[in-house]
Amino acid sequence: MRILVVEDEPLFADSVAEWLRGAAHAVDVVYDGGAALERASVHEYDVIVLDRDLPVVHGDDVCRELVAAGPAARILMLTAASDIDDRVAGLALGADDYLAKPFAFRELEARVVALGRRSRQVAPPVLLRAGIRLDLHRREVYRDGRYVLLSRKEFAVLAELLRAEGAAVSAEQLLEKAWDENTDPFTHTVRMTIHKLRRKLGDPAVVVTDPGVGYRII
Repeated sequence: MRILVVEDEPLFADSVAEWLRGAAHAVDVVYDGGAALERASVHEYDVIVLDRDLPVVHGDDVCRELVAAGPAARILMLTAASDIDDRVAGLALGADDYLAKPFAFRELEARVVALGRRSRQVAPPVLLRAGIRLDLHRREVYRDGRYVLLSRKEFAVLAELLRAEGAAVSAEQLLEKAWDENTDPFTHTVRMTIHKLRRKLGDPAVVVTDPGVGYRII
């Protein structure tokens, strides 16, 4: 998934981002509400992790604008307040879920994944095609019963190709879903990852290139 973390404490924000990247998600980070609105207008995010108490533009106002702009990414609002009235107020703004600090990163990840399933067409927890078995929860891949060790990016790219169910996925779409904004779109990053993925999956080749269109699994 493509995730935006909006949190004004840089160390905490970066820690959240690194945890989510460790779960094979593409994560961008900003530290104020104004930057969040700007970033959300440029990129299509599956989930936005939004701190409520933000500088420049308050988290409540960011949430309102994101919801009004719709169709919007799912919003997980964070707050230091655990009072029930604060939670109700956050959900009333249009947030999809609410998490009080402090929290365990594992719980944050579980909530993000649950929201991500609601932001796109629901995919089964295990994706199957062409002898490939990809378990999204265990983050395991098998080809014809053989375990395949993939990097986080290779796993994310394969998941996107499997979700497409045989349709072509463009390099731009893969960049949008599997990498963060710091990736240069003019590099050969996607092509190199596809090359490594093909090699690891082995013969017969199942990832093919449609010239000028993208990549698909036959």
